[in-house]
Amino acid sequence: MKEFRVIKDRPAGFFPEFDKRPATLRHNMHYCPGCGHGILHKIVAEAISDFGIKDRTTFISPVGCAVFGYYYMDCFGISTPHGRAPAVATGLARAHKDSVVISYQGDGDLAAIGFNEFIHSVNRGENICYIFVNNAIYGMTGGQLAPTTLPGQKTTTTPRGRDPVEDGLPFHIAEIVATQANPVYVERVALGAPKEVMKARLAIRKAIQNTMARKGISFVEVLSPCPVGLKKDAAGITDFIQNQMTKIFPLGKFKDVSAQREPVEHPVPIYDCEKVEEILFPKDAESEANKVRADFRNRSEIFDKERRIKVAGSGGQGVLSLAYIIAHMGRLRNFNITYLPTYGPEMRGGTADCSVVASRKEIASPVVDRDANMLIALNQPSLDKYLPQLKPTGIIIYDTSSMSLPPIGKAQVAYGVPAATTATEKLGSPRYGNALILGAFAKMMDDLFLTAEDATDFDAVVEAAIRECFAEKPKIIPPNLEGFRLGKELAKRA
Repeated sequence: MKEFRVIKDRPAGFFPEFDKRPATLRHNMHYCPGCGHGILHKIVAEAISDFGIKDRTTFISPVGCAVFGYYYMDCFGISTPHGRAPAVATGLARAHKDSVVISYQGDGDLAAIGFNEFIHSVNRGENICYIFVNNAIYGMTGGQLAPTTLPGQKTTTTPRGRDPVEDGLPFHIAEIVATQANPVYVERVALGAPKEVMKARLAIRKAIQNTMARKGISFVEVLSPCPVGLKKDAAGITDFIQNQMTKIFPLGKFKDVSAQREPVEHPVPIYDCEKVEEILFPKDAESEANKVRADFRNRSEIFDKERRIKVAGSGGQGVLSLAYIIAHMGRLRNFNITYLPTYGPEMRGGTADCSVVASRKEIASPVVDRDANMLIALNQPSLDKYLPQLKPTGIIIYDTSSMSLPPIGKAQVAYGVPAATTATEKLGSPRYGNALILGAFAKMMDDLFLTAEDATDFDAVVEAAIRECFAEKPKIIPPNLEGFRLGKELAKRA
């Protein structure tokens, strides 16, 4: 057997064997012959090894040919949904100060579906190293038109060639990035001739070093071969890169201020639950007085199960504030609470609804689109629309001022109150009608579900929630409290 010696082994930044690969393919990459990803992976793996940053590095590969990048890199690896790498990269870079985050994205991923997230991360100046693989085509999904496809280039979706009039012109991502203030380093390189590969190696190593030094965004665009997708042999793909792609995408350095740039310092994230709660819910004497012990539980059986409430009406009726008060009531009594509002585009007059879920246990979903325990409707369209989502044993609270109750189930119960009319006559504005609805809610709870002790507590927590929710608008607290009392007096079972 002929002896041989290894002159240069695979970089230490690669796994010794690719054990994450399926079946018996443990030694080779999955990329097509002639693909540029193998070269780029080797360059990155060399840098990770040479710089000694394996335990600091996260290699992010979203949907695309390099989606299985974590097969090969001996560092942390994350696959993300299509185009969402910048969001994940931002979270990692912010949460771990000393991390080296490499976002490795193709032209379909970064320049198309993910461009919005990408360009905003550039604008913020996140400490991310972007490696942008530009092979002028969607290589993974069949060779369709990409944002970087050249004019006249044929793809499966442009069989006659890319027409600039119909299909637009190629995106020049490196030039766009270089115009922004925060990027520290922007360069375009190519994987054509060997000398160009060496330039690409230097550019990627510099970008990674900038990220290690926390200097902000570094961006390297790489013109990369895709022989299978472009249907070219080795000579043909090299000619395509050197003599066609570079005419549209000129090589070179577009920006380099790394020598002058100081390390980026973001505020230290807060992970302590108590501190987060203190920021979200500032403590004052009144709010502290409204609290109960951490082990407090209401005795009434209705609170033993998850309660799902839908609040709906038109914009301007106080739908969202009413739902927020109800959610706040639950928080003050140690319930887990979700609050999910939705509303139309109009500030006033459009539709609005909100889902509130209260439970002593974990809440699986904040959406209430069926099996609601209670429907609070402030106008007729909302009552008609959401009544089918109410459980057969559900409760309805509605405004009798302008609404009529449609036929309901035998086990369903409805309480009505002339909310808008009374609010206008007694309190001077129909906007306090939601407070009367809250009073009808309390009346229904007293009649049907609450022990005497819990009935007293329910009134107390309503008032506490109103005071806290409107703490920044103290003038409207008294009429809201009065509206609640009026609603409780006037509410009747239908």
